[in-house]
Amino acid sequence: MAKPEEFNTPYSPTWCPGCGNFSIWNSLKKALSELELAPKDIAMVYGIGCSGNMNNFVNTYAFHAIHGRTLPVATGIKLANHKLQVIAVSGDGDGYGIGIAHLIHAVRRNLNLTYIVHNNMVYGLTTGQTSPTSGKGFVTKSTPGGAIEEAINPLALTLSAGATFIARGFAGDMPGLTELLKEAIRHQGFSLVDVLQPCVTFNRVNTYQWYKKRVYKLEEEGYKPDERERAFARSQEWGERIPIGIFYRESRKTYEDELPALAQSSLVEQDIGDIDITQAMEEFA
Repeated sequence: MAKPEEFNTPYSPTWCPGCGNFSIWNSLKKALSELELAPKDIAMVYGIGCSGNMNNFVNTYAFHAIHGRTLPVATGIKLANHKLQVIAVSGDGDGYGIGIAHLIHAVRRNLNLTYIVHNNMVYGLTTGQTSPTSGKGFVTKSTPGGAIEEAINPLALTLSAGATFIARGFAGDMPGLTELLKEAIRHQGFSLVDVLQPCVTFNRVNTYQWYKKRVYKLEEEGYKPDERERAFARSQEWGERIPIGIFYRESRKTYEDELPALAQSSLVEQDIGDIDITQAMEEFA
């Protein structure tokens, strides 16, 4: 079994002291270790933002994608070698802003990959602008009079698209987040883990203290994540009580299961020596 420190690199994180990314980073390494996954068996795709800097700090195969395009790249990697454990990492601006259309269609396909979204409700890397998950009235450099849009609800959105695994974690609860990540990675199908993480520099509203007064664990209230309607109702809870845990889980064939080309082996293992593309090339000559 790989130890958590085997997922370290020679580089040290450059996040702000107290950033929720540290908790997610350590929880992920611990989850991978406890699942007995080796660095060589994992491919991770990162987007643009503070979360994307994790590309330098986790020892696995990695690809740093352009803004909002983590899921298309992760999809390509998974289809090329579906034996790899593929994990995509985005922030709320990256994943729920420019990347939101890719999320919906990745959910529909039910590819067997995990999507971790660092949701701090602000664009932190660009020094504090309103993001798609910022609350109405949220004051930033881009909204000095307060945000006038309603925040999107990523859990409800992906539930409506047919997601087979949806969870929400909290960066202030590393043991709980580690277990959520393990369950998400084990899941056969597309799994979303939306992680509530404070931005200690640019979000002075949704702080650790703010969350700790409000979050509660679904499993501690006897909740069972086996009904979509029940999950949707819980996804609407926000304010004085904020649920964390697994909202919904179901078993369904993955996208890869439905592709005849992958039935015998992964694409990278298939022999292409007898494929002649001469005629096709001549057409473009």
